[in-house]
Amino acid sequence: MDFDHSTLDKFRLDGRVAIITGGAGLLGRQHAAAIAEAGGIPILWDINQDAAESAAEMVRRQYNTKCIGQKVDITELTDVQNAFANTLDQCGAAHILINNAANDPKVEAGQKPSWSRLENFPLDVWHKDIAVGLTGAFLCSRVIGAYLAEQRWGVILNIASDLGVIAPDQRIYRQAGLPDNEQPVKPLTYSVIKHGLIGLTKYLATYWADEGIRVNAICPGGVYNKQPDDFVKRLTNLIPLGRMADIDEYKAAVVFLVSDASSYMTGSVLIIDGGRTVW
Repeated sequence: MDFDHSTLDKFRLDGRVAIITGGAGLLGRQHAAAIAEAGGIPILWDINQDAAESAAEMVRRQYNTKCIGQKVDITELTDVQNAFANTLDQCGAAHILINNAANDPKVEAGQKPSWSRLENFPLDVWHKDIAVGLTGAFLCSRVIGAYLAEQRWGVILNIASDLGVIAPDQRIYRQAGLPDNEQPVKPLTYSVIKHGLIGLTKYLATYWADEGIRVNAICPGGVYNKQPDDFVKRLTNLIPLGRMADIDEYKAAVVFLVSDASSYMTGSVLIIDGGRTVW
């Protein structure tokens, strides 16, 4: 019996240029490493120039490959256009867009834990979060997607979340001794943005299908990053596998979704959450 030995070759990304927004972040660096391991060229866009350059240097050093870090404000159309032109000048082409950037608002010193509650949520934080997580993804998809459509080949991957398909369980954020109306919660914008990215995925998948552009989304669960033990325990109690994800557990899925290995997938949402959304 003859066997086709080309299956693993379909995961290769040799020479393919992948733009990753929020490329200097916790998961952005992992996406970059995944692209590099598969032979691709990661281009890291981030609002923090030093962090982008540091992350790119790490990839270059570890994988002996080309990797560029660029300061880009993805909420500004002109900035996206200029950054993409710069990418084309340096790399000659683009093949993949990973919309990964997102705000992660933190409680500041002196700020009440209840700042995140819907009744108190600051309007300026709403605007900033939406600008990065949704408007930024739209602008990058518009600029880079149009280029991919013109060359009639390319892939867009949107990084959503398990909270893009379920609501956050606010019980895991509770703090002892506080009344209900002062309890911290997962900010509204996180859920809205992650649900919105799934909507954007389905829209773009059908919009550019005739041009050969595939658009999918991944919904990761929580990544362990030295969070407080009590929080980790509450969250893992909601996960059938009984743990949070390791930082590198999404890399293979990213390669699958941006490579020819998923050539018949578009408009799909891949949930990798240890089973949390099953319960």
